[in-house]
Amino acid sequence: MTSDQTAIQEEHARFAQVGSKYYPGFVAVFTALVIISNVTATKGVAFGPIITDGGFIVFPLTYVIGDVLSEVYGFKAARRAILLGFAMNILAALTFWVTIYLPAADFYPNQEHFENVVHAYTQLIIAGLAGFIVGQTINAWVVVAIKERTKEKHLWARLVGSTFAGQLGDTLVFCSIAASAIGISTFADFATYTALGWVYKTGVEVVMLPITYRVIAYIKRHEPTYGATI
Repeated sequence: MTSDQTAIQEEHARFAQVGSKYYPGFVAVFTALVIISNVTATKGVAFGPIITDGGFIVFPLTYVIGDVLSEVYGFKAARRAILLGFAMNILAALTFWVTIYLPAADFYPNQEHFENVVHAYTQLIIAGLAGFIVGQTINAWVVVAIKERTKEKHLWARLVGSTFAGQLGDTLVFCSIAASAIGISTFADFATYTALGWVYKTGVEVVMLPITYRVIAYIKRHEPTYGATI
């Protein structure tokens, strides 16, 4: 590498192109996790005084993947994945509503239960998409903004900083809309639901940092369009 090339790398943050075998795979998993989370979030869950919903199982992983996409491919590529996830969730909601109005077979006894789930899912879709767009956009922007200043250094700062900011925005928006869909009716329960959601999702991402580090390092090493030195 020449001194001119080194100077360019030090001056600008480096990102890979999206036309590789890795990017579509991450986007596919990202989209699937968002849909799964919205379906499982239709059930309110209580562990004693701790109130949450079924989305807690896999939703934090969407932010882990969002960090990888933002760090390796940049803000526009991460935003593309966010918009695709948004579109697929709308498609899922529309499909569920069409299914409600299809004539039920004589042997199918769960029409009312299916409608209840879809009604809750629709409200959660609205909550999830609003929180998802706000949180993931903040998450991606923070990763890229910090990277523009630190280049390849201080990856931990990008990942932790984006997690705190993105999850806070996501959780506040999501819980404000979703609380009534899972039966939360008091401010105390709402405050617990919101605070727990933010702390839990942030905590999962922090715990996952060693894995996220390794995934990012692997993709950077094996992504031929990524120009930075690892």
